[in-house]
Amino acid sequence: MYFIPLNIEPICWLAIFVFSAYMIARECASGRFLNGLALGLVNCLWINAAHLLLFGQYLAHHTQETAMLAQGIPHHPRMTMALGGTVIGLASGVAIGLLALLAGKLMKTTNGSTKAMGQSA
Repeated sequence: MYFIPLNIEPICWLAIFVFSAYMIARECASGRFLNGLALGLVNCLWINAAHLLLFGQYLAHHTQETAMLAQGIPHHPRMTMALGGTVIGLASGVAIGLLALLAGKLMKTTNGSTKAMGQSA
């Protein structure tokens, strides 16, 4: 909210998604998509909480998002933010889940545990 410029934020999120998907694929032999989906939903909980607790500061640093909130639920910008954050959390969970599935396809399974291709067991 304070340190990362808005034009850099998507790159940071992409790196987080890819890292999360890799870790899920490495640690889970099955249920990769559901683990990614759950991670996205849990992630949206703490992000929504931070945005709502620091609502004034968030609006001051995110003018484009402030304009979008004005077009949401009339007189309820926090509710609009919470609902929008939940939808974004769901979408990010789907993205992480799909990336985890892809990462799992790029890794081979040996004796029930997932190891990176080329890594010795």
